[in-house]
Amino acid sequence: MSTISNFIAPDERAGELACVSHAVVKKDARGLLQGRAVYTNDLAPRDSYIVSLLRSPHAHARIRSIDTHKAERIDGIVAIYTYEDVPHERFTLAGQSFREMSPYDTLILDRTVRYIGDEVAIVVGTDERAIAAAKRLIKVDYEVLPAVTDFTQALDNPVVVHDEDDIRAYIPMGEDFSRNLICHEVSEVGDLDSAFAASDVIIEHDYETQAAQQSMMEPFSCYAYTDAQDRVCVVSSTQVPFHIRRQVATALQIPQSRVRVTKPRVGGGFGAKQTGCNEIYAAFAAFKLGHPCKCIYTREETMACANTRHKMRMHVRLGAKSDGTIMAIDLDVLSDAGAYGYHAPTTVGLAGHKSLPIYNHARASRFSYDVVYTNTTPGGAFRGYGATQGQFAVESAVNELADKLGIDPCELRLANIVHEGETCPQYYNEVLRSCRLDDCIVRAKEMIGWDDKPLARDLGDRVRALGVALTMQGSGISNVDIGSIDIRLEDDGFFVLNLGATDVGTGCDTIMAQFAAEVLGCSPTQIVVNGVDTDTSPYDCGAYASSGTYVTGMAAVSAATKLREKICEQAAKFMDVAPEQVVVADGRVFVDDGADDDVVTVGQIASGKVREMTLGELANRCIGIGLQPGYLSAHASNSQPVSPPPFMCGIAEVDVDKATGEVAVVDYVAAVDCGTVANANLARVQAEGGIVQGIGMALTEDVQVAPDGFLRTRNLMQYKIPSRLDVPDIRIDFCPSYEPTGPFGAKSIGEVVINTPLGAIASAVAHATGNYVRTLPITPEKALFGEE
Repeated sequence: MSTISNFIAPDERAGELACVSHAVVKKDARGLLQGRAVYTNDLAPRDSYIVSLLRSPHAHARIRSIDTHKAERIDGIVAIYTYEDVPHERFTLAGQSFREMSPYDTLILDRTVRYIGDEVAIVVGTDERAIAAAKRLIKVDYEVLPAVTDFTQALDNPVVVHDEDDIRAYIPMGEDFSRNLICHEVSEVGDLDSAFAASDVIIEHDYETQAAQQSMMEPFSCYAYTDAQDRVCVVSSTQVPFHIRRQVATALQIPQSRVRVTKPRVGGGFGAKQTGCNEIYAAFAAFKLGHPCKCIYTREETMACANTRHKMRMHVRLGAKSDGTIMAIDLDVLSDAGAYGYHAPTTVGLAGHKSLPIYNHARASRFSYDVVYTNTTPGGAFRGYGATQGQFAVESAVNELADKLGIDPCELRLANIVHEGETCPQYYNEVLRSCRLDDCIVRAKEMIGWDDKPLARDLGDRVRALGVALTMQGSGISNVDIGSIDIRLEDDGFFVLNLGATDVGTGCDTIMAQFAAEVLGCSPTQIVVNGVDTDTSPYDCGAYASSGTYVTGMAAVSAATKLREKICEQAAKFMDVAPEQVVVADGRVFVDDGADDDVVTVGQIASGKVREMTLGELANRCIGIGLQPGYLSAHASNSQPVSPPPFMCGIAEVDVDKATGEVAVVDYVAAVDCGTVANANLARVQAEGGIVQGIGMALTEDVQVAPDGFLRTRNLMQYKIPSRLDVPDIRIDFCPSYEPTGPFGAKSIGEVVINTPLGAIASAVAHATGNYVRTLPITPEKALFGEE
């Protein structure tokens, strides 16, 4: 018989794993393929009132008056609410742990509007035509104010975006709202001046990344209703159900006990749905009217009136010896928050703290930043969360250094990168317990045949060239993120796992089942995973910061371990042996003493003379006749003092057309260190999808704002995301390390995968044309003629 321990410690190096690392099929795969998945709008009651928003046509204005009388007389209009009808309590829509690291600068409706698309009135009706007619009849008298739409001119601008006296930051961030300054910080390590003085060559340039759309398939969607207990129940396509509960309660000025949030199937988020959106409006209408109300954004509203990636300008000064030894890196970042400060102080931090530690051997480094308000669409979370922007700047500077010194860019990196066991001062002084970044570089080179190709070669009508970039990310937010799991053994021997983590298509539900199954000695198919309901699910921060596998995964391991111990203890009582003699494996419990008993019947169990039983027999006995314990269950929460980074090397091979400057990615390879690979299939598609998004940001995606603040790219005809025809067959390999603080050695993979295409493609274009494009996206004009 097998001797499987009844306790699997997460810090023991796993040997052969039965469930983890295998290509377990997603739990919802069949339903998705058959079109049986239902989303928020599918679930909304048919008689729901429709909630729509009248929006500002001005980038900055103050409302003198609003006349809604004519609009309210239209058949089909139920109610119209203005700033005079809603609570005047500021909050933030940033889906972050309390207290949020984002300013409380938002009202349900404000008398001052701060970007084109800002909410002016809530219109509730029974049909879309009536609502459209009513919105045309609402008369708003605006005092149009000067606007600041260029974030490089926002700091200390005479135009103050937020001049109200009740805006506040609960956590000091170096803010000065009268200067349009949301936050400021400087982090310096070593003697920067002496390190630059000792450098033989200095690279110094500005790099700029554009605002970008998350472009998830499902728009922002929610509906709300009041239940028999007069509670406001919100059903939302969100990544952060527990944070939405707090936002709704704060905005409506009611206790959180009167708010319930449920998450159905989510049609993608990529960070956009880490920010609250239309939940407040549906909840307010349902609260006031006592009738179900739904608010489903159009694609235009989703793109123009929600949130985008923060636009950033980064100044990099990099010093090195002539042999390529990096001596100093100075990174200064200016970030555009837009009209509200959602995630503004936290995204910018990753620009430096997730780029500078890669070159930990630099003698000195400095990271400074300012984040400013402008009268444009608010910024928010997007996969990569600031690291994407910072990696582009730092990796581009390293590539330019390699070119200037005539050193192979991969070899230059291998001589300067961080290694396992090192302490990273610019990464919160964390010690790297797992890192195979050097192996990732070597493997990526092998995959693309780097050593057998020149950096650029002429193919007649086009030039084919190579470029490389590195990246790291994190695994949850250290000392902040919390993941929780409840799991119980049901009669007949299956398990029900309740979690607060939000599966937004990433496969989080499947991976939690794998971790639990690995501990409980069963198949993941024996574990039913329930979605998030804030009334019944254990608390979890939500789906962001690459926290699912690492943070909630450890909670799954801990909860399953506790339940396994309870199973062993209860089985030992039935078998009259010590708990340490009982083993749980393959859906059964047995005494491991070398005997070879057959599985016995329920009658034999009742007699007490058993040495083996199935989990089903044990579960049925636990709820059977007599003084029995009932269902066996366990709970565990997990928060980590560290955030072990995954690492990645990406190499792009591009063709640049000599006549038009068109850039085509013909090959892309990547090698990833995400610790133990939790699910081979899911990890691979995460990497492929992230790289496609990175290619889009590098080449075509661009949120374009006119000088007056009007957002030009308001639909997917104007905003170009890559299609299947725009990307090659992306090739992925893994260099697994073992992270001792993670579940079975796992780290995250969700965000790290988006970051390398920006720097790698820019370097490949530079090798092909000699033009360094430092402002994204890389258009054909920039590739062919440069940016001067």
